[in-house]
Amino acid sequence: MNLIQNMGFEVCEVFLTTFREYRKEFVDMLAERKKKIKIYSVHTLNQQFEPELFNKWQRTREDAEEFFREIVYACKVLDADYYTFHGLPRLKRTPYFIDYPWIAQRLNELNAEMASLGAHAKIAYENVHWTFFDSPEFLEKLSEYIDTPVTLDIKQAMQSKHPLDDYLKVMAGHLVNVHVCDWHEDGKLAVPGKGIFDFTSFFRKLMAIGYDGPCLMELYAGNYRNYDEIMSSYEYLLNCLETAKKG
Repeated sequence: MNLIQNMGFEVCEVFLTTFREYRKEFVDMLAERKKKIKIYSVHTLNQQFEPELFNKWQRTREDAEEFFREIVYACKVLDADYYTFHGLPRLKRTPYFIDYPWIAQRLNELNAEMASLGAHAKIAYENVHWTFFDSPEFLEKLSEYIDTPVTLDIKQAMQSKHPLDDYLKVMAGHLVNVHVCDWHEDGKLAVPGKGIFDFTSFFRKLMAIGYDGPCLMELYAGNYRNYDEIMSSYEYLLNCLETAKKG
């Protein structure tokens, strides 16, 4: 947290990736260290428990909900607005029957539980190429049953092989969070400004659909060599945004 603040960032997402990081003592430590940083969203390692929140068997759901409540606590004490959520994965090559009414019901129940436990955060369903939300069509059909906030991950859109514009079209009015990085022709990820993605055009498209929330840099250790590269990338994004605002 100190490093993030010293680099001048004011908003971030907390990505909790291990069971011990879900625990109260770790989350409380983060809350003490965040100081003036706005924790906009909390993220978890999806496959650890999120899929079982949709299990039709009650005991299985209840076990998963124990971990879910730990994340709710994190959202509460970190004052997060959203819980970045992956939901159900695609583990098999065979076609899936997607029970949209059941997914909508569970999302409503989970959001209600978050509120009952004192968190003001809501689930923001993220597009991920290896989950049920691997195409714009998923959100289009789910929206028939629930008006859910969503997170756009531009990297995941690229990996899904569906046009980014199709995601933007169906996400308009639902979009609350955006994850950005860059990539090369071969799909290898990079920090923004070191790949082929046109961020200026992208920012114009976000403004065109009325989006005014954060764009969070979601980077992995192999995407950069040092923190100076991250700062240069951040400045590059700011320049792209200023250019986009000029039309």
